[in-house]
Amino acid sequence: MRGLAEYFRKHRSRVFIFLPVVLVIAGVLAYVPYHTITSASGKLTKRELPIYCVGTDEKKVALSFDAAWGNEDTQTLLDILARYDVHVTFFMTGGWIESYPDDVKAILAAGHDLGNHSENHKQMSKLGHEECIEELMGPHKKVEELTGYNMCLFRPPYGDYNDNLIKSAESCGYYTIQWSVDSLDWKDYGADNIVSTVLNHKNLGNGAVILMHNGAKYTKDALERVIVGLKEQGYTIVPISELIITDNYTIDHTGKQIAD
Repeated sequence: MRGLAEYFRKHRSRVFIFLPVVLVIAGVLAYVPYHTITSASGKLTKRELPIYCVGTDEKKVALSFDAAWGNEDTQTLLDILARYDVHVTFFMTGGWIESYPDDVKAILAAGHDLGNHSENHKQMSKLGHEECIEELMGPHKKVEELTGYNMCLFRPPYGDYNDNLIKSAESCGYYTIQWSVDSLDWKDYGADNIVSTVLNHKNLGNGAVILMHNGAKYTKDALERVIVGLKEQGYTIVPISELIITDNYTIDHTGKQIAD
């Protein structure tokens, strides 16, 4: 201990120069974005991210509906959307497409996006590349044969993804889409809760992507008030295909898509 104290006494000027440098380096490392990970080699590599929202100066947001179970309320939702001249995006599983082909046609005929929600609604981060391709191309081919429509928007089941899934989707010509505002309609808390959750959400802003479900119990009862509330806040509601940037963009560490 005496030897260490003697070293600091003799070399304190060096120590005081060295410590701030260490603190600066530590501070920088503490703020490395969460989308970077350390590889086996010890180098930082960028993690693949889906599009959570879009950076834009325009007051526009996108409404989206996941369709995996049931169609009882689909026509009601389409009627409400038509009443307010709003177009949205429906993400459909292969099973839903098979079960409700007339609804798929009706959604497209009404001017909405058709999106891919996988064939079997599996946790796709656990699948290999070839299995991901099968899960993606099953619904893709069904919709193409049924309507001639070529889907390019994909939402992973459960919002679960990894690098392999996003790269697999990209190889199939898909943009992987997440959401920044969850309506929580799937929790069946009631229509009032859905309306309040969306309209007061901390992430509601320009370029937000809002998640809803066509088969949730109270969604049909909340949708009109959600639309009116968004419009009253000055937002234009567009389908995701009209919100995202399709070329020359980057995705920041929060999942925001930004034009280059």
